[in-house]
Amino acid sequence: MGSFKELYNTKIRPEIKEELGLQNIMQVPKLEKIVLNIGSGEASRNSKLMESFIAELSSITGQAPVVTRAKKAISNFKLREGQPIGVM
Repeated sequence: MGSFKELYNTKIRPEIKEELGLQNIMQVPKLEKIVLNIGSGEASRNSKLMESFIAELSSITGQAPVVTRAKKAISNFKLREGQPIGVM
């Protein structure tokens, strides 16, 4: 179990239960999934910027991020199909 999830289950959930006046711990909302992403138009032109995004997200989450790529080519944005534009 992740450290944040353990903290949430042991300390934060009981506090929320008391604050909201709930009778059962199962009535407290729980975290299913946390998604972090970074999207940048500059990343398509500068590959070192994309590497820094990858390093930042991996240090925050402890997991290797997935590089998102452009689905369509948009000439006004100088964007080609398949070009990396972000990480998640």
